[in-house]
Amino acid sequence: MPAFAGNIYSQFPTEIDPHGHYVFYSHGFIVEGTNPKPVHKTFGVYDFIAVKEALADESYHLIAYHRPKDTEPFVFAKKLAADVEALISAGVAESNISLVGFSRGGALSILAANELKRTHINLIILAGCAGLIKNHTSVKAYGKVYSIFERSDQVGSCQFLVDRSDVTKFKEISINTGLSHGAFYKPKEEWLFPIKKWLKD
Repeated sequence: MPAFAGNIYSQFPTEIDPHGHYVFYSHGFIVEGTNPKPVHKTFGVYDFIAVKEALADESYHLIAYHRPKDTEPFVFAKKLAADVEALISAGVAESNISLVGFSRGGALSILAANELKRTHINLIILAGCAGLIKNHTSVKAYGKVYSIFERSDQVGSCQFLVDRSDVTKFKEISINTGLSHGAFYKPKEEWLFPIKKWLKD
């Protein structure tokens, strides 16, 4: 029998629940490498382990890869897209799959959605609409898009991305922690609760 939802996978699961919900979480650039708790000189500790544990939920399976150093964004996005297609091939409904990513991970999630070009997938972007996405103007978002950004952060709205895309739904909120990009380094209710509500709705 497939594993019950609520598990956290660091690799693609060997057994797929065709009736389950699956969430991919992609971390920020600083975590690339071997340290799951790297320290930024300004924003402090990025606690990848705590974020995964807080984001996990009994209503879905969470897949969170720890990317190696110098991961090439477009190559990894193709892997993410291939994993999504593998779930769909195993019987998982497109609408039961969500790509969630922060910063570089948000950009990777967008790139994966651009590869998939599926209209019912869920795309949740946390401060991910920065230079990589702005500079590659052919990249578009697809599906149901939810964007969250921090008001004190330089990385702001994803409206420019949505304007050049053909999404089926778009909602965006801003949070105000005063922590700039570091607002997403640890699980904080300001962004965690809205994400979980969106995923369950």
